[in-house]
Order: sequence, then structure tokens, then C-alpha cells
Amino acid sequence: MIDPASIESLKQSIDIVDVIGNYLELKKAGANFKANCPFHGEKTPSFVVSPSKQIYHCFGCGAGGDAIKFVMETEKLSYPEAIEKLAAMYNFSLRYTKGSGDYSEAKRVLELMQQWYLSNLDRAPQALEYLHARGITQASIEAFGIGYVPEGREVLAFLRSRHIPLPKAEEAGIVAQGERGEFYARLNRRITFPIYSPAGALVGFGGRTMGDHPAKYINSPQTRLFNKSRLLYGYHRAKEAIYRRREILVCEGYLDVIMLHQAGFSTAVATLGTALTADHLPLLKKGEPSVVLAYDGDAAGVAAALKAARLLSAHGFEGRVVLFPEGKDPADMVQSQEIERLTELLRGGTALIPFVLEKIAASHDLAHPREKEKAFSEMKSFLASLSPIVRESVLPLAANLLQVSAALFGQAAQASVKEHFQQRREDPAWQAILKTLLHQERLIDEVLDILSPEMAGEYREAFEALLSGNREHPLLQGLGIDERVQVLGEESFRQMLRMQLERFYRLKLRELTQNEAIPYKKKSYLIRKIKTDILPRLKKGELVPYASDLTL
Repeated sequence: MIDPASIESLKQSIDIVDVIGNYLELKKAGANFKANCPFHGEKTPSFVVSPSKQIYHCFGCGAGGDAIKFVMETEKLSYPEAIEKLAAMYNFSLRYTKGSGDYSEAKRVLELMQQWYLSNLDRAPQALEYLHARGITQASIEAFGIGYVPEGREVLAFLRSRHIPLPKAEEAGIVAQGERGEFYARLNRRITFPIYSPAGALVGFGGRTMGDHPAKYINSPQTRLFNKSRLLYGYHRAKEAIYRRREILVCEGYLDVIMLHQAGFSTAVATLGTALTADHLPLLKKGEPSVVLAYDGDAAGVAAALKAARLLSAHGFEGRVVLFPEGKDPADMVQSQEIERLTELLRGGTALIPFVLEKIAASHDLAHPREKEKAFSEMKSFLASLSPIVRESVLPLAANLLQVSAALFGQAAQASVKEHFQQRREDPAWQAILKTLLHQERLIDEVLDILSPEMAGEYREAFEALLSGNREHPLLQGLGIDERVQVLGEESFRQMLRMQLERFYRLKLRELTQNEAIPYKKKSYLIRKIKTDILPRLKKGELVPYASDLTL
């Protein structure tokens, strides 16, 4: 928490005219200043800023408040984010209450590393050659702060030369500690992409390997500042255009974002090596934009788009899905100067709900009754996650895709919940996990980064339904009435999660060992990761975030 006394000191050190003057053109009007209101359209200025009272008020729409409120409303920030934004603007050092953690040292380390990474790029011809070959201009390199990190030993030497204790660098996510207690650089021989919070504070880095490392891209680890499931790359640069155009373009990688901005598509952002999750939703809701999912048209891209479209639809978002054909992505199209075609693609696409319904229908052979029944069940489960009015409006489309009567979706045309539940092979551990999540929804956020749907086995569909807010899934309803399954206490719940994680990674280890199709280097890296990193941490009682690079 920010010390309240520190906030008061900040308020006394800033001037509202100066703050708002950074956003609007103010004109003197007697003892006050006037401007056109930024919160509603007007031709005659009715927005007044009072330097004596340190407040603003619009006589047209009624908006008003102090400098902090103005930054909150303009930048769509929370109160603490606005405080930190103003502190950064005026080089003011905030104090934090004891026990809440002062992030200033970690921020200082990150800023210092960013300056060093920037200085390294000009001395890294291989990295520059790669960036230019991908079509990234010098202006984009500078705008996005792209840098380069050399060998790990040089990172450690730089930290020592700046008298930065390695434990402090570890807190910032720059180094990690090995099994024997030795420190090593998390990024080495990689092009670096600084990652910022929505308020514009540097919180971490992404890195693209320039060597033969099997992990092409990696991000900073989870720290007090960095949570990849709540961040979108490029958002701090895109937010102004997002609020103005009421649209956000979500793509898959750093280069897609940079190249799209370079071509004028300034609402582009990207998830950080993870699928779109419920943790991203509060950020996506800011400014209430329409969400455009711009994903690759390969199998992985379609699967990611389908999962994201389900999630967004269930939470009332408007938007559409754009899939890129012929193995191309947005960055490729900008590089090859296909701007007109790219513009046409991004203006098109399929609305979120029809996209989900069409993909469900396409994933089953509807000529066979059993497959058609499965498609019907999946479609009905998805429709149940929508609001009643929206569901009613799309029922004709669902019925048409399956060539069934729309009335069928309203009938109990399936086995009873209990029969459906009992047909599955029972797994007491997952039954307990799901029932606990049903009764204690706040724990869902805790498991989002830890569990992957594939870990749930036969309960995968039910787990995905729970994450999307659909409690009407037959298996979940069955758990609700099964008195044999108990709701776990929080400590028992976390212990059960740890056991399931350990079981999953041991099975994955066996699968990796037996899989001859995986290249040797990648296999060695993944096996080493499980044996020396994931399993030891689980044995210590840590709930390790899901390693997405283990998806084969």
C-alpha cells in the first residue's frame, strides 16, 4: 500500500493546471482556465480548471475532481496506478507502508537493465540483422525500446559493476538461483522487449533467442511487479487509441504488435506467451472496446481463438475473430507490404458467438447421429454460458448449423444429470477440486496459472466450463448433488493441487522420454526443466505455474 502521507505530499507538490495541461490545450479565462471537455463532445469550452481550488469541473457533463481523478478518468487507471503515474511524471519518490513491499528497488533494477540492454543492441550485429530482416524500422526499435542481452556472465558482471546485490536482481526477475545456490542470468543472448504495466511502468522483459535455445521466446518470471496473466504487451502504447476507437486488436506475439503499430494499427496488443484468461478481462474491459482476436490460421491459432472467443462471449464482450490464411501472421503481411489486404482482413472476421458455434459444428461429423448428438451437447453447454437474451437471439443459428429444431435446445433431450455423471470414470481428486472451486469461486483465480485443462483428463470439459462461468455443465451439476464428494478446506485444496501437479509432470516426463518425434535438444531441455526445476519446487510445497512449453 502507498503511504497516505506520501500521497498527500504528492498532491501538494503538483499543480492541476500543469497536470491537465499535459493532456489538453488550456486557455486563460479570468482566474481560471478553460478547454473543450475530454469526456464529452463539445464545440464551446465548458471544462474549467481552478488553480486556486486545484479542481476541475465541466458545466456540460458534470465531470469533476482533482488531478488524480483526472488522470484516473483519462488514462482509465485505478487510484494507486494514477498515483504512481503522477509520481513518475514529476519524479516524486513514493513511500509504501511496512509489510506491503516497496517496489522502488526492483523498479530501479529494471530501469537500469533496460538502459544497458538498449546500449548493447548497436553492438549486436546478429540481433540488428534479424530485426531489420523482419522489417522492423529503427523508429519502431526506439519506440518499443528493443534491446539486446549478451552472455549470462556479462549480465552478472554488469550487476556487480553497478553494485546491485544479486538477491535484489532476483526479486526483479533478472537472475535466478540454481540448485547449488549459484545465480545465473534468466536472459542471455536474446533480443529484449521491455514489458510495461497499463500505467506505463516497466515491470519485466521478454526475450527472443539469438542462439539455439529450444525456447524461442521467454518472459520474466512471476514477481511482485510482473504477472503475465494480467498484462498485455503494447497496451500502454495502444490504450489511447483503444479508448478513442473503442476497439482492441489482440494478436499473438511481440513482433505482430510492433509491425501492426508500424503500419498504423495502433490498437494492437498481445498476450505474453499465454492464452487469453479471465485475469485479462478487467484490462480488456477498460474503455469498453470491441475485441478483435487476430490469430494465426493454423491448428494452434484456431484452438486459441476458440478458447478466447468462448471466454469473451461468456463475459458479455462484443468482438470478432480474424484468422490469417496461408501460414501468414500480421507481422509477415506488414513486412511484405500487403497493407490493403491486411486492412481488409482486420475489418472482416466472424463475430465471437457465431465463430464458436461454427467451430463446434465443424469439429463433428454431423452425418453421424452420435457425432451430431455430441455437437448438440457441446453447443447447448456453450449457449448456457450466455445471457438469456443473447442466447435466444443466436438459437436459430445454432439450430441451422446442426439442422435441428431450435425448440430442441430448450428440451431435456439428454440423459439425467446423475446418469451422465456416473458414466464417466471417476477421479476422486479432480471431483474434489472441481467441487471446491464450485463452492469457493475466489480460488479460481488462484488456479488459472497453475492448472491446464489437459491436466483434468476426463474432467477437462467440465473444468473449462467452470473457468468460463458455465455452472450448468452436466458433470458440474452432478458434483453438486453427489454427497460423496466433499468440499476441501483451503490448505487441503492446495495440497491436492500440488499432488495433481506432481502426478501430471511425472506422466509428462514419461511421455517425453518415450516420444521419438521430439528433436533431441528440445527433449533434453524439457526433461531437464521437469527434473531440476518443476518437480523439486513441487516437493518443497510450491504451486508451480503451468509450463506451457511442455504442450507437445
